[in-house]
Amino acid sequence: MVETDTENKVPVKDGLKKKSIPAGLWTKCPSCQHVVFNKTLRENYSVCRKCGYHFIIGAQERIQQILEPKSFKEINRDLESLDPLNFEGVKSYLEKIKQDQKKTGLKEACVTGEGKLYDRAVAFGITDSRFIMGSMGSVVGEKITRLVEYALENKLPLIIVSGSGGGARMYEGPLSLMQMAKTSAALHRYQKSKFPFISVLTNPTMGGVMASFASLGDVIIAEPMALIGFAGPRVIEQTIRQKLPADFQTSEFLLEHGLIDKVVPRHAMKKTLGLLLDYFD
Repeated sequence: MVETDTENKVPVKDGLKKKSIPAGLWTKCPSCQHVVFNKTLRENYSVCRKCGYHFIIGAQERIQQILEPKSFKEINRDLESLDPLNFEGVKSYLEKIKQDQKKTGLKEACVTGEGKLYDRAVAFGITDSRFIMGSMGSVVGEKITRLVEYALENKLPLIIVSGSGGGARMYEGPLSLMQMAKTSAALHRYQKSKFPFISVLTNPTMGGVMASFASLGDVIIAEPMALIGFAGPRVIEQTIRQKLPADFQTSEFLLEHGLIDKVVPRHAMKKTLGLLLDYFD
C-alpha cells in the first residue's frame, strides 16, 4: 500500500518518502533537444556539447569568460531610462524596465567599463538581450558613446559584444533611432585615432544595433550560428515574397558573403581577441 505525505505531496512506500529531483538542474538544448546538466553546461561556456549550440548568456557571464578575474571596473553604472513618450501598452515602459531590472540584476541593457584581457587594458562593452531584447534606447546609446569616448581619452583598444534582438527601442520612438547616428559618430572620431575597435556579434544581433556600431568594427567576428541582420527573415520573406536560404542571416552565411571577418566559437573567443589585439600593436 502506497500512502501520501499530504504536506509535501510525496508518495510514501514502506514508510519512506520518495525523493524527487529538484527543479532547475537541467536544461534542454533548443537546437538538438539534448538534456544537459546545468553545471556541465556552464563549465562548457554555455555551449551544448552535443551540437555546439551557443546558449544566450548574460553580461556578467560574458565578462567572466573574456576578461581577467576581478579586473572589470564598470563605468556609467547609474544611468537609467526615463519614459519620454509616456508609453502605454499591456505594460508601461517603466513597468517593463523594472521587470527586467529585477530579472537580470542590471539597470539597463548595456554594461560598459574597463578591464584586462590577459595583461592588456581594454575598454569593454556588452549589450544583454535578456533586458528588453538588448534594444538600444537613449541610455544604451549614451553608454556606448561614453565608452567610445572613454577609450579615446585613455588610449585603449575597444571591444563591444553585441546581443540585441530588438534593435532600436520602440518605447522611445525617434529618440532611440537617434542613438544610431550618435554611436556611429563617436566611433568615427575614435577610429581616426588608429586605436582598434573589435566588434563581436552574438545571437541575436539585429536592427538598429547591427545597422550602427555593431557593423563598424575594424574587425568583426561572430559566434557560430548567430542570427545577424537588420530586418528578420520572416519580414524579408513577406516583403520580397521569396523563400530565403535555410542559413540566411547566420554567422556562417555572412562570413561567406563578406560581411564579417571570422566565426569564433565561444571557448576560443578570449584567445582570438588577445591575438587580434597583438596584431594591431
